[in-house]
Amino acid sequence: MIVFPAIDLKQGQVVRLAEGDMDRATVYGDNPAAQAMLFAEAGSQYLHVVDLDGSFAGKAENREAVEAILEVFPGHVQLGGGIRTREAVAGWFELGVSRVVMGTAALKDPQFVKDMAKEYPGGIVVAVDARDGMVATEGWAEVSDVSIVDMARRFEDAGVASLLFTDIGRDGLLKGVNIDATVDLARRTDLPVIASGGVKGLDDIRLLALHARDGIEGVITGRALYDGRLDLAAAIQMAEREG
Repeated sequence: MIVFPAIDLKQGQVVRLAEGDMDRATVYGDNPAAQAMLFAEAGSQYLHVVDLDGSFAGKAENREAVEAILEVFPGHVQLGGGIRTREAVAGWFELGVSRVVMGTAALKDPQFVKDMAKEYPGGIVVAVDARDGMVATEGWAEVSDVSIVDMARRFEDAGVASLLFTDIGRDGLLKGVNIDATVDLARRTDLPVIASGGVKGLDDIRLLALHARDGIEGVITGRALYDGRLDLAAAIQMAEREG
């Protein structure tokens, strides 16, 4: 199982939000590239980067910060946040992003996401962000009438790399991962699932890794790392051992 340390970008700074609320942002630094290097030094070969401003604007708003990260991070960078056009997808892959995460576009224009998955095999991740089991979009500002399982199944034969499932009610709150909902989703779809939202410590990593065979590909963690509740090197070791 892969551990993805997260770098969320807001106005060029490294932040974490509580429940996806831009007004509840905690700033953890103003040098995203330096943060990426710290994660690399801890042994991470993967990074999850989100352009939070881009999620709301529908276009890149933290391009310079992302480019700086790409220049220094030696591993794979997975990027999300407002990537909703063919040009945007192509541009990020050309710059060296390994995988592009699409959420709002996946709900509102699934055919476009399927086309991108065909064009970039293994390069597109569909973000399924949920509040009470229903898919949320537009930077989590809106909740749809589509269930997470229905959303996931739309993309099973599309060639997407994986599903990124976030329980918004837990994101950034250190409440613990919603293990049951995440594993249930993994079992009910053929796609690998990346867990996100609520990681509070090593036990969350262990419990998820034990379900790697159910289809849990990885876990994204942010606040627990920044607050010192989770040691990245230990988390990677745990994920490799149990998963």
